[in-house]
Amino acid sequence: MNVANIKKYDVANGVGVRVSLFVSGCTHRCKGCFNAEAWDFSYGTPYTEATEAEILAALDKSYIAGLSLLGGEPFEPCNQRGLLPLLRKVRERFPKKTVWCYTGYLYDSELQAGGRAHCEATDEMLSLIDILVDGEFVEEKKDLKLRFRGSSNQRILDLAAMRAAGGGLRFWEGAEGAAT
Repeated sequence: MNVANIKKYDVANGVGVRVSLFVSGCTHRCKGCFNAEAWDFSYGTPYTEATEAEILAALDKSYIAGLSLLGGEPFEPCNQRGLLPLLRKVRERFPKKTVWCYTGYLYDSELQAGGRAHCEATDEMLSLIDILVDGEFVEEKKDLKLRFRGSSNQRILDLAAMRAAGGGLRFWEGAEGAAT
């Protein structure tokens, strides 16, 4: 897995000040993508133990609300396999910090068993994420007034609330104008 960028003080990709990890590689290739250079799986630098240590150190500050995963595409199967060990460590060391993840894949079809992005890491990875912003960016549905998403077709799913309720889609309450 390669890293396109790490932002240690990000306020645009989830609630509060966050550490954001942008992974490389994306097969969606959405028209109008803000990060098209990260489509290439070899873009950026290799993810190493030093990269992981840098992310964990950045998270170890009281004012950091959590980790956001973006891309590229975090749910490309090769990226899932690379991110899962990091997510396990984040949950172990920082259980009160939230994890947000942005994906072009749809939670209820493409990330479920039999879906095109589902692999042996998917279910556990989803279990470690609090908020999932899903759906490809659609340039014709771009809306700068939307909170934490780029186009109106994208959904902000509260995976933590879904787990607590035993299933069923639940939209994040802070997502005014959530797509349904």
